[in-house]
Amino acid sequence: MYAIIAEDGRQYRVEEGQEIVVNFREESAGSTITFDRVLVCSGNGNIRVGTPIVDGATVQAEVLGPEQGEKLTVQKFRRRKNYRRRTGHRQLYTRIKISKISG
Repeated sequence: MYAIIAEDGRQYRVEEGQEIVVNFREESAGSTITFDRVLVCSGNGNIRVGTPIVDGATVQAEVLGPEQGEKLTVQKFRRRKNYRRRTGHRQLYTRIKISKISG
């Protein structure tokens, strides 16, 4: 059984037991999140496609905790002006585990 959910402008294809990384949320580890914007729900050979969302379908996930993405290096440079700046950035994400797909 799988589902396609829409979250923060992105779409994720999820299955039960799968771990995914979504944009950062202020949720503590161990709490649950319910996604109600389910675009497609499939199971037992049936596929339900929403217009735009499937009525009554939800996906529940358990928060595993926050994590950081890989480091991005930002360099600013202006030629012949002795101007060089180098900074880095690491985006915060939240790792979740899909526990139940209903619908």
